[in-house]
Amino acid sequence: MSITELGRTGTVPAPGGGTDLAVRAQGLVKTFGEHRAVDGIDLEVHPGEIFGVLGPNGAGKTTTLRMLATLLKIDAGRAEIFGVDVANNPHVIRQLVGVTGQYASVDENLTARENLWLFSRLQGIPAARARRISAELLGQFGLEDAAAKPISQFSGGMRRRLDLAASLITRPPLIFLDEPTTGLDPRTRGQMWDTIRGLVVDGCTVLLTTQYLDEADQLADRVAVIDHGRKVAEGTPDELKTTVGDSTLQLLLADPGQVAAAADVVRRVLGSEPVLSPERGRLNVALDQADLAADVLIALRTAGVSITSVSVDKPSLDEVFLALTGHETDDKTGEPDTATEDHR
Repeated sequence: MSITELGRTGTVPAPGGGTDLAVRAQGLVKTFGEHRAVDGIDLEVHPGEIFGVLGPNGAGKTTTLRMLATLLKIDAGRAEIFGVDVANNPHVIRQLVGVTGQYASVDENLTARENLWLFSRLQGIPAARARRISAELLGQFGLEDAAAKPISQFSGGMRRRLDLAASLITRPPLIFLDEPTTGLDPRTRGQMWDTIRGLVVDGCTVLLTTQYLDEADQLADRVAVIDHGRKVAEGTPDELKTTVGDSTLQLLLADPGQVAAAADVVRRVLGSEPVLSPERGRLNVALDQADLAADVLIALRTAGVSITSVSVDKPSLDEVFLALTGHETDDKTGEPDTATEDHR
């Protein structure tokens, strides 16, 4: 029985034998001309977890994923999937990994059922078994009522669910999800989150790339933060938040031109460096004790700095990312990521 067939029964062995990691990447590098899109990234993903790779557009998330999936050549460093070397055994890797890219790769002229049947046949599954698998997946992803509709009539959320279903035809033990909720409305995003959690319950390991901080916070057991092709932090969401402080004071100034003056006040009162968004007139201030916020507010008022809004809360991944990189995940200053195609 092939690895692909074993995958449908959920009994895929770890071909490397004895490895305790689903993904091990060491010093991954990828360059495009003069641009170093991925610059020495290390990753370790444990079986049975959702591992999030968080970063803005152009950070190198998709390029990293494509190297791990054998879709791009690794220029330097090495990677293993369940102990199998990615560069030396690409055909084995492709049996162990399912990939859902940023854009649905289904055929617009076929129905949902026909798409799944076609993908199954392309992967060597006999016709009768392909029909059974297609019916299973349509039911699992709530697409039975739309099974006979052409994809051109599908909503964005339905396309994403069908694309994810197609990546599960062989039940690979490792799923790469590249920004799976991009462009979806909040309700459909929530449905996709439930689907992703269900994959882990069913025995899959998930490596998820996202630029949405709330998505990483909701889904990921551990998160690697990537910026400009480099990993700048890694840990559980709670571990990353504690690096910012026990609480965070968020200030929105009435006059963005007073950001520098407000930052000076914070430094004088707390002896720490605030995270600034000057163009938005915003400051984020890490607090060891929440009641220190009152001292800052009194000092700002004395200095004549006007505030539009203020809040004190536990740190979020937004504050973590700002503190680590100095900009937000929707910062468009990075080079565009060059890797968007799918592979199954």
